[in-house]
Amino acid sequence: MLTPERHHVILSLLKEKDVVRIHELVEATGASESTIRRDLSELEEQRLLKRVHGGASSLQNKIEEPTVLEKAVKREKEKTAIARYAASLVQERDSIFIDAGTTTYQMLPFLPYDNIVVVTNGPDMALQLIKRNIKTILIGGELKAATLSLVGRDALKTISQYRFDKCFLGMNGVDKHHGLTTPDPDEAYVKQLALQFSDERFVLCDSDKFSRVTFAKVADLREVTVITDDGLSQEEQQSYSRLTNLKVVKA
Repeated sequence: MLTPERHHVILSLLKEKDVVRIHELVEATGASESTIRRDLSELEEQRLLKRVHGGASSLQNKIEEPTVLEKAVKREKEKTAIARYAASLVQERDSIFIDAGTTTYQMLPFLPYDNIVVVTNGPDMALQLIKRNIKTILIGGELKAATLSLVGRDALKTISQYRFDKCFLGMNGVDKHHGLTTPDPDEAYVKQLALQFSDERFVLCDSDKFSRVTFAKVADLREVTVITDDGLSQEEQQSYSRLTNLKVVKA
């Protein structure tokens, strides 16, 4: 495969997945690791991608956030596997916070018990929960159209009234140096309070979110358990496991 062809494949995969690993690019192009690394360096010099540990990510504005519809159609198999495992951690009579998000939304059909209390900032989640007669508390606030999440002063005031056995949060970025991040500071504040008021803290994110940094920091990696799919290389898994409690599930 000629260099321009490899570059086209690399950029096409990035457009599709946002983050690609070197081993994926080797498989897709048939080139050696050293050749792929040179390709990534050249494309980074041209400002067409950003090199990250073990691969490359697309160039995104740190405040840019995909809509719910855009996120829902990506990595569905991986999100379902992550959500299924996360739901299995819920015990009878737990009080839990479930964050608005496409991966956390996938938890709902897998929740093993109805005799729990769920607090959420996702109106679409609340509608699904009440169909199962699960006691549901929807926090107040301003509805953010892009992510269908409630944010703002009223959201912070409401969530501060509760204490949780567990919280399950979505996240846009997971990075070794910058921790857990999300594009919107208002959503970051809600996530921070959920973490503060929870005994056990779980972040659900597929492997594409790793080595990605967005605008607003939520927390350090050491504060949470991160549940992800098996798309990370062994080297990346070991590296992140030194910084956080990493649980990898097979997609």
